[in-house]
Amino acid sequence: MSKHTAARELRILSPTGALGSGFLESSFNAALEQQPHVIGCDAGTTDGGPFALGAGKPSFPRLAVKRDLRLILLGARRIKVPLLIGSCGTAGGEVHLQIVHEIVREIAREEGLSFKLALIHAEQDKDYLKTRLRQGRIKPLHPAPEFDEEVIDRSERIVGMMGTEPYVRALEMGVEVILAGRSSDTSMFCALPHMHGFSAGIALHAAKILECGTAAVVQRKTPDCMLATIRDDHFEIGPLDPDLRCTPQSIASHSLYENADPFLLKEPDGTLDTTRARYEAVNERLVRVRGSEFIPAETYTIKLEGAELAGYQTILIGGVRDPYILRQLDDWLTRIRARIEWRVKDVTGLAPDEYALNIRVYGKNGTMGALEPVQEFQGHEACLIFEVTAQTQELASTIAAMTRHQAIHFPIPEWSGLITGVACPYSPAYIERGATYRFNVNHVVEPDNAYEMFPIEIVEI
Repeated sequence: MSKHTAARELRILSPTGALGSGFLESSFNAALEQQPHVIGCDAGTTDGGPFALGAGKPSFPRLAVKRDLRLILLGARRIKVPLLIGSCGTAGGEVHLQIVHEIVREIAREEGLSFKLALIHAEQDKDYLKTRLRQGRIKPLHPAPEFDEEVIDRSERIVGMMGTEPYVRALEMGVEVILAGRSSDTSMFCALPHMHGFSAGIALHAAKILECGTAAVVQRKTPDCMLATIRDDHFEIGPLDPDLRCTPQSIASHSLYENADPFLLKEPDGTLDTTRARYEAVNERLVRVRGSEFIPAETYTIKLEGAELAGYQTILIGGVRDPYILRQLDDWLTRIRARIEWRVKDVTGLAPDEYALNIRVYGKNGTMGALEPVQEFQGHEACLIFEVTAQTQELASTIAAMTRHQAIHFPIPEWSGLITGVACPYSPAYIERGATYRFNVNHVVEPDNAYEMFPIEIVEI
């Protein structure tokens, strides 16, 4: 590394925007030929909702994760550079971290690999969180749900989103592979630049783009590799697939992605400020960025993510094409809801606030719900999804079965006698979704230091 740092140049490879989403092997091999100093990969997200965190199950299939991991791990060991993977198993809890750990061990046995591995744990001890809460060192973000010791107790798990520091400490221990729990999207890409004294603003801005792989190209055809070269006063970034290209606009606009502010990106130790960043084309595929700045935080904070069981869910899918029903769809659904609530009360004794019935109308406002600006129904058919959430699966399915019968035969004034207004494509009509979860934490904790929440375990593979 000394000959590389003497030249003040650091090359960082991101194989893909999410471990398990795939990348072109040809692009990865082309990247390895450029001799990156480190390979980093983000494996987590909350985009898919709370299920991964609550249920302890990754979002990507095991086979897909193993395919990506095999190529990345073999590549890193071949050119002898560190491999850093963050937010293992999508949500980065202990069960998620161990799932990826097991896959890595499996690959190592199959390929005859040996290396020094660090596991950085991110799932939080509930007693620790209660202590910090009593000390007034857990603060809400906006918007934040109620957070108390009862919330902590009923959470399936709560993770802390680590910054760069635990990665740096693990690298200083001489490890060759790092598997980390829940992490800031940029943390695994900033570790080596941080160790070697590169500009925090330059490194963090490059990391923000790298973590999504080829999301910042002009037109992405598939998830794929991106390579950034960091120097003292700028970075250059671009794709490895010759059919892809970056432009100043595509790189600059990426600051809007997954970010509340187009210029400011908050991290545990401070904020990336791209207000003065300048973007220029190096060639038709590569972009140079200067002027990115870092504002240190007054207080070091770690964001918490938690999920709890919301109940058990059963859904019913049906289609409506009758023009008479569609012309009065909102009123018809309001009357159906009232009828279902009456029937459920009559049979089970449950009041409407003791379960949840949600009706999604695809073709009208199924995607945006109350935010949909088009209020008048304009299609020739609509898809209805009746979603029932209750305390048990049996109860949810019981209510869904009653919902089916009430909905498909619900009358309208234009028709006399028995009608069938909803066509259900499946038999049985309802589908049991199982346990469903909700996020229950949007807070930050103020630790004593950047490491106390993230113990490091060294493993010889």
